[in-house]
Amino acid sequence: MTLKVGDRIPGGTLSEYIETATDACAVGPNNFNVEDELKGKTVALFAVPGAFTPTCSNKHLPGYVELANQLKGKGVDEIWCVSVNDAFVMGAWGRDQGVNGSVRMMADGSADWTRALGLELDLRGRGMGVRSQRYSALIQDGVVKQLNVEQSGKFEVSDAQTMLNQLG
Repeated sequence: MTLKVGDRIPGGTLSEYIETATDACAVGPNNFNVEDELKGKTVALFAVPGAFTPTCSNKHLPGYVELANQLKGKGVDEIWCVSVNDAFVMGAWGRDQGVNGSVRMMADGSADWTRALGLELDLRGRGMGVRSQRYSALIQDGVVKQLNVEQSGKFEVSDAQTMLNQLG
């Protein structure tokens, strides 16, 4: 299966590093059921091949942090950054980028969820293993309303400004 507009997002588990304990979440990596987290929400999700990589750190994530309030003003409840990294790396990258809760840094450590979407990217030849393609998606109550998958090596359609424009 390759994800497309109109599809229901497949179930799975993503991990998020929680900085401050709450009644619901302990400090450190916490697992979240994707279906449960998407229920009744509009989520702007974007995925990157890897945390701390040049395009991801210099353009992709910063754009969503910068436009977070505008995206939320157009009806987005949450913004998720998904990468095939572990929750510790995603947490550290979020701190490094000054995310401060504007974007949920979601880890798909073994690429299981990314494979379920059909959006994996084989970078074993470059020593990076299996990663995620670069894309963005607008998800409403678990259904894909917009999907912007980049061509290999490109950063043209999955940026925050494109997502904002698609929200009207």
